[in-house]
Amino acid sequence: MDADVTDSAGTPAGPGGPAEDDGATDAAAEPEEPTASRKRRWLRWAAVGTALVVLAGAGSAWWFYRQLDSNITTDTTAATELQIHEKERPAPLVLDARNILVLGSDTRSGEGNSEYGRDEGESQRSDTTILLHIAADRKSATAMSVPRDLMAWIPSCRRADGSRTEETFGQFNSAFAIGGAACVIRTVEKMTGVRIDHHMIVDFRGFKKMVDAIDGVEVCLKKPIDDEDARLRLDAGRQTLDGEQALGYVRARKSLGDGSDTDRMERQQQFLGALVKKVQSDGVLLDWTKLYPLLDAATKSLTTDPGLDSLKDLYGLSKSMRDIPTDKVQFLTAPRQPYAADRNRDELVQPEADQLFQRLREDTPITVLPAPSASEREAAAGERGEESAAPGASPSPSPTFTGSNAATGVCT
Repeated sequence: MDADVTDSAGTPAGPGGPAEDDGATDAAAEPEEPTASRKRRWLRWAAVGTALVVLAGAGSAWWFYRQLDSNITTDTTAATELQIHEKERPAPLVLDARNILVLGSDTRSGEGNSEYGRDEGESQRSDTTILLHIAADRKSATAMSVPRDLMAWIPSCRRADGSRTEETFGQFNSAFAIGGAACVIRTVEKMTGVRIDHHMIVDFRGFKKMVDAIDGVEVCLKKPIDDEDARLRLDAGRQTLDGEQALGYVRARKSLGDGSDTDRMERQQQFLGALVKKVQSDGVLLDWTKLYPLLDAATKSLTTDPGLDSLKDLYGLSKSMRDIPTDKVQFLTAPRQPYAADRNRDELVQPEADQLFQRLREDTPITVLPAPSASEREAAAGERGEESAAPGASPSPSPTFTGSNAATGVCT
């Protein structure tokens, strides 16, 4: 008798039975990966990806930091010389205030500077000298220009060859040629009694690149400029100057104003005010994509003392000034007049100069006002005459000084 062949479970094993459906049965029987398991696997990959991105970003940030940091040149020579003369230097009176001497070097050495003439060794001068005082409360900053033609006592300074000079009474900007930044610092300290905490030197190339990094600075010209010596040709009216044009603008003497260094210093102060105003209004200090090009340009042509020779130090300095209102960033020039023995040189006006220096030393608020017009000067002279004739006249008010602020800028 024939009987159907069955498996151990009694299920037929013939055609159409399980033997032919094994693959389909196994696939159907394979369980799907739980949703929680897939989510955990995705989270693991996301965490790995995020870690890689963070590490790459940190590596890039560190590279940028190191690059900017290495751009800065440290002036160890000045630091050594100042240490030798520490006992004769003035003591700081207000510890939290900062006094920084900014030197604009007119050296023709270095890439991009040769077009302004040859560098003939000790022909270098401090083309611009500004004493920047940052108040202890960080609510104001005052930048005082020192005229390059000012007659001043220059102390005995160390030359580059190691020899020393004798103390001399001469033109202020020769101090840089004699003994570099240390000689200028000691000359300024002797003149003002203000302790210089830090110094920085910026050359032509650095100035140009900083202006280009913020896409230029706007000025307003009353008449066209065509100055071959300053390499400057501009139309009248509102103009945005690039770095090359800006350098010509702040250095021009023959084609702008009365041709004097006094007029040029005032133009430099107004331009710096416009530059500060643009940096603050454009949020450069808060935007890394804008700040990096500015820092890169500045650090590549910057020489500082050891206390400012790192990006951390410079950032701390810029951060301390970030919240100062532009109308409290003031610019003025040390009170001066034509030197009696040589009308082509300057001398300090007293007691105004000493009053200004005392306020800087003591971190006392300084009032800076625009230069009065001719009619305003006549009216003021008449009032002073009446006051001097009146009995029991009130004491003289706090002194004011002629200058500008960053809120005014160049276009007013």
